[in-house]
Amino acid sequence: MTQRLSKAKSIEKCVVQRRMKWRADRMWCSRQMAYRFFERNEHSSLYEKYMIREPDEVMKLILSYLEEKKGKPFQLAVDVGCGTGQSTRSLAAFDFQKVIGVDISDAQIQEACSVGSSPKVSYMLAPAEQLPFEDGSVDLITASVSAHWFNMEMFLSEVERVLKPRGCLAMYCLYPFFDLHYKDCSKALTDVFTEVTDFLLREYGGEGVKLMLSEYKEIFDAVPFVDKTRVTKILLKRSMPVADLVGLCESICTYQNFLRADREAAEEFLQKLQHSLLEIMGTSSTATQLEICTNYVCVLACKSV
Repeated sequence: MTQRLSKAKSIEKCVVQRRMKWRADRMWCSRQMAYRFFERNEHSSLYEKYMIREPDEVMKLILSYLEEKKGKPFQLAVDVGCGTGQSTRSLAAFDFQKVIGVDISDAQIQEACSVGSSPKVSYMLAPAEQLPFEDGSVDLITASVSAHWFNMEMFLSEVERVLKPRGCLAMYCLYPFFDLHYKDCSKALTDVFTEVTDFLLREYGGEGVKLMLSEYKEIFDAVPFVDKTRVTKILLKRSMPVADLVGLCESICTYQNFLRADREAAEEFLQKLQHSLLEIMGTSSTATQLEICTNYVCVLACKSV
């Protein structure tokens, strides 16, 4: 056990001695707009390639809620903080006449537009706090793994403005700590990845991380609608090669913040993560499959008539 934990500790130790004091270059726009991430095209491409898609159960839950609270027809769905459009494209599979993804990052919107999708999907460059839609014009607003970065007061004010009567809001996110499973070394793998996640969240996260760790409890409390619910423990279970798990780590904003602060240390950190995983698994191939497990949470709310 001591040896296994030392592997995890060594990943963090490799950067401690030359860690720079991180001055947040995350552009907080006078505390009026959301955090800005994904400003580089390379980061957006990584995010599109490696970011985990939401479980099917999340979309089914959202659409079931919308049908119960509002009913058809569904004209317009807006996906706020859409990133590269993964969640936007998921909405296109349902009976909306139009689906629009909105993001503050030009790089993310460019990446989203480069991916083929339904003709009813389009994208707009705009902050979550200034939605470019008419009053009472939107049936459903979603925010996938993004609401924790918004100025929540301003965003919810915009939600209330643009939603139709009985229109719905859905904000969902994954819990950032994963359980890893492979043969008889699951605990050792999970210990290593937990150390990595804890370090990145602690050193290069932000206020939004607290909202993720609380499973959106504060966000739920902030929603002004009386008709609302929070669904937790929506299981996500995926198999992926080691290379993709390392790629996922590389794509998240906390690692990218680390990379901007100290590129050499961040790259060494990622190499040590991959080496530790492979060594514990007893393989040299990054194509070796393992299973990851975590949970999603979903906050649902309905605007009154």
